[in-house]
Amino acid sequence: QVRPVESGGDSRQAGGSLTLSCASSVSSERRYSMAWFRQAPGKEREGVAAVDNFGSTKYGESVKGRFTISQDKAKNIFYLQMNNLKPEDTAMYYCAVVRRIWIGSAPPLNPGEYDSWGQGTQVTVSS
Repeated sequence: QVRPVESGGDSRQAGGSLTLSCASSVSSERRYSMAWFRQAPGKEREGVAAVDNFGSTKYGESVKGRFTISQDKAKNIFYLQMNNLKPEDTAMYYCAVVRRIWIGSAPPLNPGEYDSWGQGTQVTVSS
């Protein structure tokens, strides 16, 4: 199914690592973009990382150098590898997809551009 399903959320101490997974059949489509977003209580939804079917990627400033987005098209799974976790990474993490790409540009981190969302998976990082 295209609608994403996230998994892998857990609790970690600062400095630890965690990998989130997102299952979606959108990776079988010719053109698609997929993104991870997160939302902490009382805060706006924030774009974390995005990837399209060509492998173009984009990262939010707060996670650059620590998080890596990847995809396994054969398994229809997207991943978010999170290293050097910080307490400010604590949030509900959402996977979102859309059947389009942005020609000549990396996929956006604007939540309004994505039309199918998962239910979220909780990540908690303690100091």
